[in-house]
Amino acid sequence: MHLGNYLGAVSSWAELSKLKTDDSQKLIFGLADLHAITNKHPKAQDFIDNKMDTLAHLIAFGVDPEKCCLYIQSDVKEHAELAWYLSTITNIGALARMTQWKSKSGQDETIANNELSTLQSEFSLGLFSYPVLQAADVLLYNPDFVPVGEDQTQHLELTQTLARKFNHIYKSNVFKYPRIMTTPAKKIYSLKDVTKKMSKSDKSKVASIYLSDSDEEIRLKIKKATTDSIVGEPFKFDPSKRPGVSNLINIVAGIQKKEISEVEKDMESLNSHSELKKYVSDVIVEWIAEPREKYKAIRQDTEYLKKVALKGETEARKIASENMKKIREAMGFK
Repeated sequence: MHLGNYLGAVSSWAELSKLKTDDSQKLIFGLADLHAITNKHPKAQDFIDNKMDTLAHLIAFGVDPEKCCLYIQSDVKEHAELAWYLSTITNIGALARMTQWKSKSGQDETIANNELSTLQSEFSLGLFSYPVLQAADVLLYNPDFVPVGEDQTQHLELTQTLARKFNHIYKSNVFKYPRIMTTPAKKIYSLKDVTKKMSKSDKSKVASIYLSDSDEEIRLKIKKATTDSIVGEPFKFDPSKRPGVSNLINIVAGIQKKEISEVEKDMESLNSHSELKKYVSDVIVEWIAEPREKYKAIRQDTEYLKKVALKGETEARKIASENMKKIREAMGFK
């Protein structure tokens, strides 16, 4: 997991875990391994290891499995079943308009038609239709709220549309219309190319900060981060004029849970890009030290991770199977 994953979603999951006060509130968080194979297929053992890494990171960085249902997506077979049902009522045009699909397939770039055709041939149906699976991930549990980063709101709007369409077609009230709970952090961009979000698939080794990176790796990546050549001006959040600097300010704001204006004020004494980068590195290194050590300890305890996964699977399947029965009945399946 990288810093963008944490600030975009996991930090809010952790905060919700802390805020849970009684059993009337139910938190359900899934590790989306079915989504992980839409454009990449690692070796089986590597895939298993990656899932255990992610599970350990989630727990170490604040998602409490005692206060929530924390499960692995592929352990709950109903996800794939509901995704198929929803795919039969999903308009292809709606999927083609998804901004993330356009970005990943290269359609948001000005390129020759033959190059675009070649590029598109490299992408799978799974990558194109994964918003349908994402809708199934949500609707399977009939939640009231869905906490997501700002880059996922379009997908949640599709989820709401499919819930309404299903209820209309089958003259039922099977699905609630889940409300979007946008997480406070803004999108975190690549340290090397601030036109793209921070991503595990980035080819540059210094573009993303991983939650298991050492202090030295973090400092090196921030040192090499793209900023700008503007001198003599205070560091302000201005994505259009200073995207690289704004990305670093946004990272600090997310970690410290401060308003952008507060972070700008804290940076008033900084006079150079090197001072800015040292400041940002210090903030990240100080913050990450404790959960990173906790991650290392949890990751070594394979039996504990298996118990967490089994507990999550049991809880998730109970909810999913009950809801799936209602969905099948509404459609005429038994």
